[in-house]
Amino acid sequence: MHARTPSRRPRTAALLTALLTCAALTACAGPAPSAAAPPAAASAPAPSAPTPTTTHGQPPARDAKDAPDATAAPTQVTIPSLKISSPLMRLGLNADGTVEVPPAEKGMTAGWYTGGAVPGRPGPAVLIGHNDTRFGRAVFHDLKDIRKGAEVVVRDGAGTPLRFTVTSKETVSKKAFPTERVYGATKGSTLRLVTCDGAFDAEGHPVDNLIVYAELS
Repeated sequence: MHARTPSRRPRTAALLTALLTCAALTACAGPAPSAAAPPAAASAPAPSAPTPTTTHGQPPARDAKDAPDATAAPTQVTIPSLKISSPLMRLGLNADGTVEVPPAEKGMTAGWYTGGAVPGRPGPAVLIGHNDTRFGRAVFHDLKDIRKGAEVVVRDGAGTPLRFTVTSKETVSKKAFPTERVYGATKGSTLRLVTCDGAFDAEGHPVDNLIVYAELS
């Protein structure tokens, strides 16, 4: 999943937009086996997975002092109402500055973007997962069915559960990814779940992103 976002400030906003866009698009691989391969993730490249054409934007860099310790980093996400439960892999940035997404062969595993907030701390924690991949349905396939008020539980390395309540969701064009709403600073601890959605374009790429917003209960 990837996405582009218009820049508000000369370089930072432009980069922010370009990065976030890519993440949103790349997180969902369309069914077309002939589609081009997406940018390789540093940890595990996704061979011949379709490359989404999106505007996910470039998230702001986080200061090294804010890096989470081993126990604070999230390790699992659960959505009881949708019967979704997945370990969380760490996602960083690709060499081209786009946000990594889980490789297609790990479609049933969601990922936490380490450049965002740590769940439970002030700011938006961003979790990215596939809707479908060339291997079939993926971890966030049913995310479109989530309802306002639903609970999302994120556990840290110590097994401590953090409970978030869904406040809203939206489907947006990958060409107009809402970078600021997803990655922009928040006073409280918030959560964003991002996957692909909508119809497929001529190359087999989903044209939209589904974004779920939640707040710490």
